[in-house]
Amino acid sequence: MKNTINILIILILALGLLAGCTNTQDTTATTATPESVVSQTSEPTEESIPTEEPVTNADPGYGAAGSFENSDFSLEQMLIYAIQDEYLARAEYEYLINELDAGSPFTNIIKAEETHISLLLTIFEKYSFEAPEDTSSEYLIPATSITEALETGVLAEVNNIAMYELFLETELPDDVRAVFVKLRDGSKNHLAAFERKLSR
Repeated sequence: MKNTINILIILILALGLLAGCTNTQDTTATTATPESVVSQTSEPTEESIPTEEPVTNADPGYGAAGSFENSDFSLEQMLIYAIQDEYLARAEYEYLINELDAGSPFTNIIKAEETHISLLLTIFEKYSFEAPEDTSSEYLIPATSITEALETGVLAEVNNIAMYELFLETELPDDVRAVFVKLRDGSKNHLAAFERKLSR
């Protein structure tokens, strides 16, 4: 009887040890190694960098999006962000008019964007800054319907207003401040026009 009990105890212990080894192997197999974590969070290696840089429409350094990433602006940098954002609005509305046959308010607002760009170019010239090239076509947000187009317009104007509000919190020459206020207020009118159209 004692021998039977001893054999049973040994069998139970042996089974327990086997089960423990199996669990350890399973855990090891499913646990992420430090190398795999590093590969997900570290800088890309030379092999993983694409040979050609993809063009995206979410570049954080362009226009209003770029201004939100910055906290210390020079006058020139503010003007660059501002004109990039006005270039982008003009290009976006032009694209929507051509591709979706979007009418009012896009056809009216695109004319205002031309005026905004002209006002900023005057400031660039006055302060002897070089205006950046218009590369806005690389950052367009495609839309497949007039509703999407209007929503894009709302987003563009909200960001534009927020950018000018940010700039107006800084020390500015009077003429620059006046232009920024004019452009911000113009964008508020554009936003209201888009919102009215969306609500219909």
